[in-house]
Amino acid sequence: MSPYKRIDKVPLGILYMLGATFVFSISSAMSKWQVDHYSFAEVLFFRALGSMAICSLLIMPRAGWSVFKTRHIEQHIGRSSTQAVAQSFIIIAFGLMPLAGAVAINFSAPLFTTFLAALWLKEKVGVARLSALLVGFCGVLLVAGPGADSFRTGALFALGNAVLLGSVTAAVRGMSKTETAETLTMYQMVFLTIAFSAATLVFGYTNPTAHDLVLMLINGVFNGLGQYWWTRSLSLAPASAVGPFYYFAIVFALIIGFLVWGDIPTLALLAGSAVVVASGLFLLWHESKKRAPITADEPLE
Repeated sequence: MSPYKRIDKVPLGILYMLGATFVFSISSAMSKWQVDHYSFAEVLFFRALGSMAICSLLIMPRAGWSVFKTRHIEQHIGRSSTQAVAQSFIIIAFGLMPLAGAVAINFSAPLFTTFLAALWLKEKVGVARLSALLVGFCGVLLVAGPGADSFRTGALFALGNAVLLGSVTAAVRGMSKTETAETLTMYQMVFLTIAFSAATLVFGYTNPTAHDLVLMLINGVFNGLGQYWWTRSLSLAPASAVGPFYYFAIVFALIIGFLVWGDIPTLALLAGSAVVVASGLFLLWHESKKRAPITADEPLE
C-alpha cells in the first residue's frame, strides 16, 4: 500500500489564516479594553480558561486523554512558564500603547526565534538570516521610538514579549520532535490557566460583573479559536503560502485601533511596521527556499 500523501488546499488554508488573524486581533482588542478595568493576571486567567475550554472541545474528542502522555513534562512546564511571562508583557503593553504599535513590535518575534534557535538548536544563521534580524530590529526601533513615556514603556514590554515569544517558538521547534501539536496545545492551555490563576493572588483579583465575565471568557474563546484555525491553516497548505497572510493582523489592529480608540497611525509606526513585516516575509521566503516543509512561528497570542 502506498503511503498517504497529503493534498494541499491552499485557498482554504489562506481563509483559515485570515480568520485566525482576525479573531486574534479581536482578542487583543478585548484584552486591551479589559486590562483598563482588571489586573492583567485576571484578564489572562479568564482568557486562558476560555481558550482551554474551546481547545478541549476541539481536541479531546479526537485525541482523548492520551494527548497528555509525555516524557518531557519539565519541558512543557518551562515552555509554559516562559509563555506566561510573555503573554503578561503583551497585555501590559496593550494598556500602555496603541494596539497596532504593540502588534507591530510583536511581529519581530520570528526574528528573535532565528537568533535563539541558532544559540540553542545550533541552527546556522547565515548572512540572510542575520540581515533580516538586524533590519527587522531597526523597524522595531522606528515603532518604539516616538511618543510619550508611557508609549516607550509599553514598547519595552512589547519587545520583551517578542524576545520571550521567540524563545518559546525555538523551544517548540525542539519539542515538536517528540510531542504532537495537540499535546503541546493542551499542556500550554492547562499550565497557563494554572499560572494565571496563581498570579491573581499577587497582582489582584476583582469580582467581575456578569457582563464583563462573559466578555473575558469570550475573549478566551476567540483566542483558542485563533489557535485552532492557525493550526488548521498550516495543515492545509505550506507555511510559505499561508504565512504572509498572518501579517494582516497589523491591518486589523490599525482598523480596530482607529474605530475603537481613535488611534491615528503615525508615519514612524507605518514605516516601522512595513520594515518589520518585510523582514519577516523575507525570512519566510528564504526558509521556504531552503526546505519545503517549514514550521511557522507561533501565532500572536
